[in-house]
Amino acid sequence: MSEQVMTGGCQCGRVRYSVRVENDEAYLCHCRMCQRATGGFAAAFKNVLQADLEWTHPPDEYASSPIAMRGYCKDCGTPLTFRYPDSPKIDLTVGSFDDPSGLRPISHFAADAILHESWLDTRDLPMHRVDEYQPLVDRWIKAIGNLPD
Repeated sequence: MSEQVMTGGCQCGRVRYSVRVENDEAYLCHCRMCQRATGGFAAAFKNVLQADLEWTHPPDEYASSPIAMRGYCKDCGTPLTFRYPDSPKIDLTVGSFDDPSGLRPISHFAADAILHESWLDTRDLPMHRVDEYQPLVDRWIKAIGNLPD
């Protein structure tokens, strides 16, 4: 991936951003604070310079610890950022990018807090497609007439 501008935002669309990225490198943080803040086994982040990030509507923030801030959307709850107030860099959640498919994990941070290594390699687990699970398809068709993107 060469330098490019990527866009993203929250689930409801209130918080939006564009950011210049220099590479496709992302990482997984397994610390307990990230697990709790995202509700996941890890948080997937893309680290960028704050100077390369533009918000059309900035996220709401809270102090998640005495040394860090986390950005989120107060309307839909989407976790969006992690940052140290004194750092020129900020982490954006990989899932908040409009098209995160070009990003790839290159490392695990806080490996001492990995819940269980079986969470790291799930290739052998059964896979199910949303468009093949009829009860969910029926709910979406009834609600909006099609499956969402």
